[in-house]
Amino acid sequence: MTVAIADLIIHGGSILTMEESQPRAEAIAIAGGEILAVGAKADVMAHAGPNTQQLDLAGRSLLPSFIDAHGHFANALQVVGWANIQRPPAGPVTSIADLLQVLREHVVRHPVANGAWVIAYGYDPDGFSDGRPLDKADLDALFPENPVMVIHNSNHGAVLNSCALALAGYDASTPDPAGGVIVRRPGSTEPAGLVMETAFIPLFLHMPQPSEEQRLEQFEAAQRLYTAKGITTVQDGATVAADLGLFQRAAREGRLCVDLVLLPLVLDVPSMLRERFPDFHGQPLELPQPAREAFGSYRDRLKLQGIKLLVDGSPQGKTAFWGEPLLTPGPNGEANWRGQPLCAPEQLMEAVARLSAQGIQLFSHCNGDAAIGLMIEACRRAGLRPEQDHRTVIIHSQFMAPGQLEQYSELGLHPSFFTVHAFFYGDVHLANLGPERAGRMSPMASAMALGLHCSNHNDFSVTPIEPMRMVETAMTRRTRTGVVLGASECVSAEAALRALTIEAAWQIREETSKGSLAPGKRADLVILDADPTALAPEQLNGIAVVATLKDGVCVYGSLEGGQA
Repeated sequence: MTVAIADLIIHGGSILTMEESQPRAEAIAIAGGEILAVGAKADVMAHAGPNTQQLDLAGRSLLPSFIDAHGHFANALQVVGWANIQRPPAGPVTSIADLLQVLREHVVRHPVANGAWVIAYGYDPDGFSDGRPLDKADLDALFPENPVMVIHNSNHGAVLNSCALALAGYDASTPDPAGGVIVRRPGSTEPAGLVMETAFIPLFLHMPQPSEEQRLEQFEAAQRLYTAKGITTVQDGATVAADLGLFQRAAREGRLCVDLVLLPLVLDVPSMLRERFPDFHGQPLELPQPAREAFGSYRDRLKLQGIKLLVDGSPQGKTAFWGEPLLTPGPNGEANWRGQPLCAPEQLMEAVARLSAQGIQLFSHCNGDAAIGLMIEACRRAGLRPEQDHRTVIIHSQFMAPGQLEQYSELGLHPSFFTVHAFFYGDVHLANLGPERAGRMSPMASAMALGLHCSNHNDFSVTPIEPMRMVETAMTRRTRTGVVLGASECVSAEAALRALTIEAAWQIREETSKGSLAPGKRADLVILDADPTALAPEQLNGIAVVATLKDGVCVYGSLEGGQA
């Protein structure tokens, strides 16, 4: 019998397969971008030939590369040119003075002409030492001639200066749009600067963008943000019409070194259809057959996977939709604030029914328990059942009410959790919700006990791309001040790693080709300088990526220095 010869054999360290039948292996062989063999070293070495490269891990560890279960690659293209005003450890800002200093330094490095936008990301007023939020006047003093957008850490809002508010058409006579908030100065209707949800999203989607050539030039740097963290499958979790053509061109031109998964934003689906199917005159949310067939398959490392629905906003921004009032006032000082849905419930019901009936996979953003309840009801009315294998993913599933996970199981819904919220915003959630409700966030252990497929995500650029912090927070659920939110929902390192690999692959229907180390799967791998299952949770974020391989090719780091 002829034995296939490997291009590369790796051994000499911890090899974590994510396969339940064989969680660990001694060696792995790769040929033609796929895994040829994995198991005992003696068996794998049977695939060695005279030209086979051998790599000794020298005690380091190897895992399937991580999958970005939910994030926004389009933001990565922009973030590399924006000012970082996040709080430590993600950024340097703890006060309004810090924020303004970062903006001053940013425009020195990236000069802007009068009238051009200045954009910053990661605004987190809960961490400011000033005791007050940023006001438009703070920005006006520095930028009287330029519109400024200081994007909230939720990505669901921004503080605008007077120039930007004027461009948006917002003044004291502007009412709040349905599903949106324009924060006012105390005692008046004058906008203070912060706008959220439907008052922000259209402005963000349609603001002037860099040229297509300029954005294409950012692809290499943007992808490096992911490969440097061991990620080789990346998601753009709310693709707008204006970006779809850009992504397709980048793919055609061979600019993608990772797989890019797109979720067209439901709000922009009509624009995409008008542009690509001008003669189609179907009903709202009805897709022509060629468009339906475009979902689910890669072409030049790019694929459409499903459609993104938005049901509510952000918990830290207080625009999520809860069943019970918050313990603190709303964005405009409202008492008994529960947030609100972003669309009328009947619109959500219609969207879920129409899209699911056409076989389109749905990914729905729901943070508060009332928003989750709306989505559950929409899926129930649409007749979704587990045996249909529709794999509807409820993104965030952040603050769930008792019994909702059981309804997920009944209908075949699955959560993509956001456990780093415990670290970055856990103390804010405690203040807003109290310990019992805050402790229900991202109930990963309960979901796994029910057999649900749970992924975990960073929602970049809401939080930094940090897979190891995702593992840490899934294990400890500890806030910045050390409070543990819902100790019973802590999971093991192995379970937390599965949420970044095989479970994330399942949610995008790629579990047969990615997410674990098994013969025939793609050689998407990451080499770490330590075994994440052997360290204390607090040490995990210090683990470094040595190399990242996509289809057997090193796309970050180096394999040199470890040759056997």
